[in-house]
Amino acid sequence: GANRSLPVSWSAAPAAKAYAIVLEDPDAPGAAPFVHWLVWNIPANVTRLAEGAPPPASAMQGSNGTGAAGYHGPHPPSGTHHYHLEVFALDRPLGLAAGANRDALAAALRGHVIAAGETIGLYSAPAH
Repeated sequence: GANRSLPVSWSAAPAAKAYAIVLEDPDAPGAAPFVHWLVWNIPANVTRLAEGAPPPASAMQGSNGTGAAGYHGPHPPSGTHHYHLEVFALDRPLGLAAGANRDALAAALRGHVIAAGETIGLYSAPAH
């Protein structure tokens, strides 16, 4: 309810020069998944983002499903939704401006992902 970003941690990829994170909900209404968070250019020495803490200053955040940059927490309209959290290890930082959307990030990632991981969490809105 407080719209605080979730804690995320991952194992270091030895050759990584930067990391990117994508959090989205494919169960949301609409043709494309609802984007909750896009972050890239997380420094290679960072393997954890604390709950509610902003990403490192050098990291960029993209547009979420509301059109605003930054984190937008889960709030499914009904039922249980699957939230896909992906972490990408990159061979270099991306030359992508802050505020870019999911499609621009996906294009920028092509050819630069050296490792990736995904976890899927389930969440249902509390009953009122």
